Amino acid sequence: MKLSEFKNILKDQSMISFRLPNGQYVPAHFHVTEVGQISKHFIDCGGTVRTENRVNFQLWEANDYDHRLHPEKLVSIIELSERTLQLNDEEIEVEYQGETIGKYGIDWVNNEFVLTSLVTDCLAKDKCGVPQEKVKKSLATLSKNENKCVPGSGCC
Repeated sequence: MKLSEFKNILKDQSMISFRLPNGQYVPAHFHVTEVGQISKHFIDCGGTVRTENRVNFQLWEANDYDHRLHPEKLVSIIELSERTLQLNDEEIEVEYQGETIGKYGIDWVNNEFVLTSLVTDCLAKDKCGVPQEKVKKSLATLSKNENKCVPGSGCC
């Protein structure tokens, strides 16, 4: 989800909640302790130089159980960050402390923010020998004439 979409959703909400990929919720007394822009400049395994930019939110919880971050307050924090840091409208990455710091994507599902699992991937499959996935077909779905080879047809 891009920052602009996140802000537009917030403007219509009366409260904020984040659901983790395991179905549990970030406790309601969370703080957004950082809003920033993360730039990653790297080379992939195929030798291509790449750059990725993300807007980063860090969620944190303390034993401040009476704290509730309201949507309009978070919008004001984001707008201050946009002006001060010249944030671009990039995809959002959320950091949240579990057993270690987890990094998540974010989505809007059934009227709530859902933190989504991020995955690694090879960006140069064609250059480093990773075979492309073959399309799997069930033999039952093939027509009887599709794989028919008769003598003299040139198929064998």
